[in-house]
Amino acid sequence: MNKLFFTLCLLLFTTLCFAQNVADSLSAPAKSLGYEQYKAFFDGIDINNLDRIAVLNNYPSPQKALSLKKELGLNAEQVTQLTAITTELKRKMKEMGALIIKNEETLNMLFKTKQINDGNLIFYANRYGGDIGELRNAMLQTYLKTQNILSAGQLKKYSQLHKL
Repeated sequence: MNKLFFTLCLLLFTTLCFAQNVADSLSAPAKSLGYEQYKAFFDGIDINNLDRIAVLNNYPSPQKALSLKKELGLNAEQVTQLTAITTELKRKMKEMGALIIKNEETLNMLFKTKQINDGNLIFYANRYGGDIGELRNAMLQTYLKTQNILSAGQLKKYSQLHKL
């Protein structure tokens, strides 16, 4: 009896998990993106850790540097430069997110209407890769620029604070 009950519970749990994943993707305006992924692209939020290579190699995040401005002793010019970098990055992330969403909507429409073929599939799949690459480049450029804005002492302090 316990085995039967356990099997039924496991089956119900699996069904609920699958149903949530399907419902999540169907509720997003771009069906091929889950709602969380759609919202992140729309809002200009990186949920894919596209900046991970910079973080792992101890390059400073402009957002984190700004949040540590007192501890790092940032001067007014550095704050202005870092603010401009983060503002431009947010704009670029929203711009690229909108392009990625549009691309996914187009792919969905092509599949849904059975108009997909080798040529347009290659085009839109490669466009997606190019858009993600452009987004990643924009993000990583901010780390490189931040590295060049901070002094050697500030970089050392950032590294110490970042490891906490």
